[in-house]
Formats: sequence, C-alpha cells, structure tokens
Amino acid sequence: MQQQPTTVIIAGPQVGPESTMVTCPSCRASVRTQVRHESTTKTHLIALLLCVCFCWPCICVPYCVDSCKNANHYCPSCGSFIGSYTN
Repeated sequence: MQQQPTTVIIAGPQVGPESTMVTCPSCRASVRTQVRHESTTKTHLIALLLCVCFCWPCICVPYCVDSCKNANHYCPSCGSFIGSYTN
C-alpha cells in the first residue's frame, strides 16, 4: 500500500502599510522590508469616478495619496517580492 504525498502550504509573512521586520523567504535574511506604493485598478477607478463627478481638478489626488495604492514589500538585500498590503 502506497502512502499519499503530503502537501504543505506555507503562508507568507503578514505585512501592513508600513515597513516591518521579516525573514526573507528567498535569501533567509532578517530584514526590514522596503515598501513601494504602487497604483492599482482601484486607484484608476477612483480617479475615473472623480472625473465623472466633474471633480476633474481632483483627479490627481488618488495618485498622490498612499492609502489609495497597494503597499508592496520587497527585500532590500535580494530585491525579491515579500508581500502586499491592500486597503
């Protein structure tokens, strides 16, 4: 009788909107993450909604406010992607 292989799922580190201490899954170094705020579809939809509501002077606001973007965390040592925080 053969034994079925076991699947182990390892969840990534929990990250928030700010830089945090984690162990990088790629290089195994204990580092403080480097955060890059990047625009998403949500950012573009908010800008489009402002345009439709005739608030066109405010269209740039979602691109200037970090809370309208994802906070993507990267390892400063090896540059690998660690995780993302979405509001």
